[in-house]
Amino acid sequence: MGLISNGTTLLDAGAIDSGIATGNMVLLSTSTASSSANLTFASGINSNYNEYVFKFIDIHPASNGTHFQVNFRDGSSAYDAVKTTSFFYAYHDEGGGTPALSFVGSDVLAQSTAAARINTGQGSDNDESCAGTLHLYNPSSTTFVKHFHSNIAYTDSSGTPNAINAFVSGYCNVSAAIDGVQFSFNSGNIDSGTIKMYGIL
Repeated sequence: MGLISNGTTLLDAGAIDSGIATGNMVLLSTSTASSSANLTFASGINSNYNEYVFKFIDIHPASNGTHFQVNFRDGSSAYDAVKTTSFFYAYHDEGGGTPALSFVGSDVLAQSTAAARINTGQGSDNDESCAGTLHLYNPSSTTFVKHFHSNIAYTDSSGTPNAINAFVSGYCNVSAAIDGVQFSFNSGNIDSGTIKMYGIL
């Protein structure tokens, strides 16, 4: 069965028409933590791609109750691009308590150079980690702000751990291009875990 739009066959017998852009997800870099202060992507972010995706795989903090965070470099040596963000999460605990959806006002930024928290109060038990993605759009633009958003699943540090799905969005309010991205915890090292950076054509 084919897929037809405005008289044009787009998909026929599983084959996509050659005139349709399908895009590619290209692995550019992999960084693995071993009691690391941060995981930094200081090269490869340029005008070759309009979107970059960072995938977090089993990021485990050295310290309990810490916050996983991100910051951006805008041409200098420092990771301190001015940012504004929003943060909310959904959660449900192992004890079967009432699930909830919550805005996290204490973890948002308004025109700040501080690192942006992308989860909060993560647990550090041996079986606890976080996993998810962060998308960064058109970082090389010198016209528009640079938008980003993340979605992370993790368990928190409470006595009865919560399964949490955290959503953060924001933008770097700078005219310069973003050319570096750095991930860390607000306290202690990244004990273990891997982050992969992809470019989207």
